[in-house]
Amino acid sequence: MAKPITVADAGDLLGVPPEARPEHIAIIMDGNGRWAQRQGLPRIEGHRRGVASVRRTTEECARLDIAQLTLYCLSSENWKRPERELEFLMHLLEQYMIEERTTIMEQNIRVSVIGRRDDIPDSVQREMQKTISLSAANSGLRLCLAINYGSRAEIVDAVRRIAERVEQGQLKPGDVDESVVAGQLYTAGMPDPDLLIRTAGEMRISNFLLWQISYAELWVTEHCWPEFQEGDLHQAIRDFAARDRRFGGL
Repeated sequence: MAKPITVADAGDLLGVPPEARPEHIAIIMDGNGRWAQRQGLPRIEGHRRGVASVRRTTEECARLDIAQLTLYCLSSENWKRPERELEFLMHLLEQYMIEERTTIMEQNIRVSVIGRRDDIPDSVQREMQKTISLSAANSGLRLCLAINYGSRAEIVDAVRRIAERVEQGQLKPGDVDESVVAGQLYTAGMPDPDLLIRTAGEMRISNFLLWQISYAELWVTEHCWPEFQEGDLHQAIRDFAARDRRFGGL
């Protein structure tokens, strides 16, 4: 497990050449509620502070020329949480989509969203789509937000679409291979994550990108998400660059 660090400890990434850095970083942003409780604050304040960490991390990934950042914002299991907390999360998401548009365009960031949208309020979906459409032509960092996302549901949806194609005679069962499955996932056309970061010290994948992280390097920090700083990101990238990735080979 990674030792908690400060920005000063990590420094920048001098000495880590661009080719040694991950192309795609995925983050399970955990610990907002626990951080708030430790501060004697309501859980929703942890979510509010977590938005600042999203902003910091996104801007730093854009500055470092990381190709893609995928953030686990809301899992399909999170709907079990108290209604007031869920309403606040939806409010934060809508607010983020509106308030961050200027920065997104200034930094050439392209926004995409994966997950089932059925349960997301219409007003949130409208603002989400505005930001996606506005940034569609941008060529910098791709910011992928996993909202109402569950990897098992994603795989089920992919299998259903493949089954429909087989039923319609567009595809033979023997032609179904990894590339066909990958092409039906929510992440079709995106590179698989090279580096998966999880905050708050939890050693679980939590139904996140199960297909896509087959060969991702895992990095866990004790810091809760509201505490996650640029220095943590730098250290994760440094550790990634120092690993020997063999992909099953010798």
